[in-house]
Amino acid sequence: MDADAIVVGAGLAGLVATAELADAGRRVLLVDQEGAANIGGQAFWSFGGLFLVDSPEQRRMGVRDSLELAWQDWEGTAGFDREREDHWPRRWAREYVEFAAGEKRAWLRSLGMRFFPVVGWAERGGHGATGPGNSVPRFHIVWGTGPGIVEPFARKVRDAVDRGLVTLALRHQVDHLLMTDGAVDGVAGTVLEPSRAARGVPSSRTATGDFELRAPAVVLTSGGIGADPELVRRHWPERLGTPPAKMLTGVPAYVDGRMLDISADAGASLVNRDRMWHYTEGITNFAPVWPAHGIRILPGPSSLWLDATGRRLPVPLYPGFDTLGTLAHLRATGHDHSWFVLTQRIIEKEFALSGSEQNPDLTGKDLRLLAQRVRPGAPGPVEAFKERGVDFVVADTLDDLVSGMNRLTEAPLLEIDQVAREVVARDREIDNPFSKDLQITALRGARSYLGDKLVRVAPPHRLLDPAAGPLIAVKLHVLTRKTLGGIETDLDARVLRPDGSVLPGLYAAGEAAGFGGGGMHGYRALEGTFLGGCLFSGRQAGRAAVANR
Repeated sequence: MDADAIVVGAGLAGLVATAELADAGRRVLLVDQEGAANIGGQAFWSFGGLFLVDSPEQRRMGVRDSLELAWQDWEGTAGFDREREDHWPRRWAREYVEFAAGEKRAWLRSLGMRFFPVVGWAERGGHGATGPGNSVPRFHIVWGTGPGIVEPFARKVRDAVDRGLVTLALRHQVDHLLMTDGAVDGVAGTVLEPSRAARGVPSSRTATGDFELRAPAVVLTSGGIGADPELVRRHWPERLGTPPAKMLTGVPAYVDGRMLDISADAGASLVNRDRMWHYTEGITNFAPVWPAHGIRILPGPSSLWLDATGRRLPVPLYPGFDTLGTLAHLRATGHDHSWFVLTQRIIEKEFALSGSEQNPDLTGKDLRLLAQRVRPGAPGPVEAFKERGVDFVVADTLDDLVSGMNRLTEAPLLEIDQVAREVVARDREIDNPFSKDLQITALRGARSYLGDKLVRVAPPHRLLDPAAGPLIAVKLHVLTRKTLGGIETDLDARVLRPDGSVLPGLYAAGEAAGFGGGGMHGYRALEGTFLGGCLFSGRQAGRAAVANR
């Protein structure tokens, strides 16, 4: 044997699993097809939001949360309905929510992580009490965003390398799992030529040789399929209609899903592959790092959301409320894009861009930059997209705005009378302290939460109020992101065969395992649960592989 364990994938889940193994004194081979620049994987690029329940940060903001309320929200969001394929995902989900309400925060703080004091309220739902969405704010942003989450575990791995416990086998692309007497005991594949490509930039796939590595435990933490639009289309669920002809990509090119079919070839059970999480608020990155690079807008609740023909989206499909419901509705329109219509006053308060790169104040732990969030004007990265992004239109009048919007599409789909009808009707409702418009009721309710009032929700105003201008329109695209199904595992992260038996020697965690069990999020996900799923499942897999149980 070359090591006590092999971990395939150097993203967040892989780093956590490797750190757990090394902490127990095990020798680990950490294998990845990319170079050292990409250690940390997709987590490095993230906004760094984590799902916590009944935290001190929530309580300081006046939020009352509980395990029971969080589990109610999770079940209502996940919509588990498959007797066979949801057995382990449901159990993983319950374990994870208990973790988020229990030791998760203390564990992360022991590693040096700290949290931004204002808790965000993403994926609000807008349905009934048992429907999807968070009943209370739970989106805890780590001070340092994605890099701040990756660094403690990357540091543990580097220290273990120095102690001779961890060996990095980078630029090693796994093509097969090796088996002896029905148990997985190694990996084999292609050694790729060295690459100097920067983080996230596609790297060479030129082969320089082959490799074969053996260990009694193999942990797969190789990610999902979000960078391969053809794979996304292949597994696109019928319930969401036809897949978009044009999509932006929210993850680097190496998120290719290769290990999913490779694990299936070795006998692993893959479940819930038609469950995926793509955003409807994607915008084209004016400075792309990877092909079709898109950024997600994390919107506040005030923008008017119109489909490609200028019709307002129905209740409760407001910005930041129900991602999957919005995606299903927009796919039924027959068009691949939609629109936000808003004002300068709204963009200054309500637009956040998801990603470490687009939040230099939080990522760099820069208090001077952070102070700009409560001052007049949009954050610098948001203003840069407004000025340079191809999906933004700015105008002083509604006529000019609609003309500019039509110039961004192959055919002029918008009529000024239709857009004006929606805008003026909405403005009439906001002129009164009473309203039948549930979006206006929702945004007024949002401002009753101190965090939203301080940094997230603009004071209600008319879109056509000149003092709030100029008018802004944003063309929105589907943005690929997360794979919610994957390799089926038990609560020890042991990979299962299609008949439910354990495939000896093989473990899976992170997005490759649907963040646990083969899909612990069900059909929908509560924001802040992807990184947390990598942390939890990576820890479970590492601890189980220590004993190879």
